[in-house]
Amino acid sequence: MSVALAPKLRTSEPVLDALGRLETLCDRGSLELIRSDVVSGAMGEKARPGDGVVAGAGEIDGRPVFCYAQDAGYAGGSLGEQHANTIVRVLELADKARAPVVSFVSSAGARMQEGVAALGGYGRIFRRIVKLSGRVPQVSIITGLSAGGGAYSPALTDWVVMTEQSSMFLTGPGVVREALGEEVTAEELGGARVHERNGVCHFVAPSDVNAAYLARELLGYLPRHRDARPPVLPGRPPLGYDPSVPVPADARCVYDVREVIRALVDGGELLEVSAGWARNLVTGFARINGRSVGVVANQPRHLGGIIDADASQKGARFVTKCNAFGIPLLVLVDTPGYMPGTRQESAGVIRFGAGFVHAFAEAEVPRITLILRKAFGGAYITMNSKDLGADYVFAWPNAQIGVMAAKSAVGIIHRRDLAAADDPEAERDALAERYAETQLCPRVAASTGYIDELIAPAETRSRLAWAFRSLEETE
Repeated sequence: MSVALAPKLRTSEPVLDALGRLETLCDRGSLELIRSDVVSGAMGEKARPGDGVVAGAGEIDGRPVFCYAQDAGYAGGSLGEQHANTIVRVLELADKARAPVVSFVSSAGARMQEGVAALGGYGRIFRRIVKLSGRVPQVSIITGLSAGGGAYSPALTDWVVMTEQSSMFLTGPGVVREALGEEVTAEELGGARVHERNGVCHFVAPSDVNAAYLARELLGYLPRHRDARPPVLPGRPPLGYDPSVPVPADARCVYDVREVIRALVDGGELLEVSAGWARNLVTGFARINGRSVGVVANQPRHLGGIIDADASQKGARFVTKCNAFGIPLLVLVDTPGYMPGTRQESAGVIRFGAGFVHAFAEAEVPRITLILRKAFGGAYITMNSKDLGADYVFAWPNAQIGVMAAKSAVGIIHRRDLAAADDPEAERDALAERYAETQLCPRVAASTGYIDELIAPAETRSRLAWAFRSLEETE
């Protein structure tokens, strides 16, 4: 596969119209229009949106893609019956060709002049998107204001990219003002910063051009359809430092797990998904020896890497998408457990935590877990444990694995002895040290088969590459 087919990113980016967005997305010269008017003039042929939308088929890095772009300059990008017919046609063709779909969305919603016909158009689009779900990758790029159905249809797709200038909401500022008496701007109501923090959008890009290139990069990690294999690129070495260097020995000290990831994956490159939402869990795409992997990692930099309701939802969504499209999973574990407290219980942490467990348990793609520093309690099970179906579980020699941290454990087990001790703190420290050695040491888990292998941090990349290679299906 060649990336040289893509046009080079300009330093000064032009304002793109609907056709320009599709041309930027596709390999140069590969775009063919579908159901769009073409008019001739002094400047040659030029595409004109058919009822407010330009649709086409093209290629991204030589692989087929179907795409459409709404034109906010035509009736606000509102959706009428013929507009809907064009989008439905694109989705039907993508289904038949088993090719990804990329949409550039900017729509005021259903066209009021067409009434129920416009509403019916959205219904047909929703149905087609759902039918394609898990069969081919679907990416939505929000380029302007998108309301009502113009917000629902992207949310039904696999991945949502928002430009910094875009916004989307079910009901706009005017309706909010009339219904609630609340003064709010479109950006405050549904701007990119709002939706990157609530999980509605997965990526934020500075401009239409950047968003198009981000979609190209994302699709580069994914197969054309669920029964195909992801693209394989020439392998590249990681950044060249020991992956344990960023990890403090003290379990109470924080660090950025992305630095560990960069030390393990090709070129140190991670395409992070939903970076602004549930930041205590990192999800993203990378490559090991040129092959795509989905990475799920606890993030000690935020909330100590603890798992809460939002992190559970984020993790479950990502694992489910990777499983749907045959992307192997690499899980990096460093977590003290689940977040306790009334707020989390009220937020439904049990339900969302169970969803995270369900996602891993049903996944059929190769799954490899590496325990970096600590894995306690239910979070140990959830983060792709051996008994949950992990193909390989590795641990670094200084990791700790068990029901809970040593001091907390002995505080429960030996509470009476501690209460009677002359120096409870000194006694607790001694008991905790003994408990950690006999219960939490990874050698204990390895001796009973819960860990497959203890590996030196410097050997991690080579062992992961071997493990994924051993699980590859042969043609």
